[in-house]
Amino acid sequence: MDIKIETTWKRALSDEFSKPYFEYLVQFLKQEKMANKIIYPPGKQIFNAFEFTPIDKVKVVILGQDPYHGSNQANGLSFSVNRNIPLPPSLKNIYKELVDDCKLINPLHGDLSKWTNQGVMLLNASLTVEANKAGSHQKKGWETFTDAVIKKVSEHQAHCVFILWGAYAKSKQTLIDTNKHLVLTSVHPSPLSAYQGFFGSKPFSKTNDWLQSKGIQSIDWQID
Repeated sequence: MDIKIETTWKRALSDEFSKPYFEYLVQFLKQEKMANKIIYPPGKQIFNAFEFTPIDKVKVVILGQDPYHGSNQANGLSFSVNRNIPLPPSLKNIYKELVDDCKLINPLHGDLSKWTNQGVMLLNASLTVEANKAGSHQKKGWETFTDAVIKKVSEHQAHCVFILWGAYAKSKQTLIDTNKHLVLTSVHPSPLSAYQGFFGSKPFSKTNDWLQSKGIQSIDWQID
């Protein structure tokens, strides 16, 4: 099976692609396509989190749960949307905290690819979703795959920051070696929970302070 994924990731994850769960996942996605179901993100963007941030470059992982399921929103990067797409509520709250935390200018668009080019991996636990059906591709195999991704980053890299927002993301802490990596957790930035501990959690400045303490170049969080 030929998976089109960035070279360093393809090498690191080569064992996963031949496992039964992944073969089932591929067949599931083929069947969904044959049934003319609309799947987000578009096929070429499913592995964007890997394409934009090779494993050797990863400094930070921000874990989401599900791609956006609205038209033209999902682009393969957790919490990110393409330019000219209205900001989803969670991203608005992320920006609110970003501006307050780092004293930055409020971004005018939701394209977070600038972060990925600096080593911020924007990873969703599920990499696909059916249009207008939140969570529709959960428990089909993606979570097993992305758990392996988190483990690989933990094993491969020396000092990373894992940012886990919400109960689901926090459940992934057991995959991470906290002796060498920093794990930052809070409630999810969604409007339902943001005021219960997301605002004021300062994940962006805490990330940079820790990276700098390890002699690693900090992240320029400003979205231009």
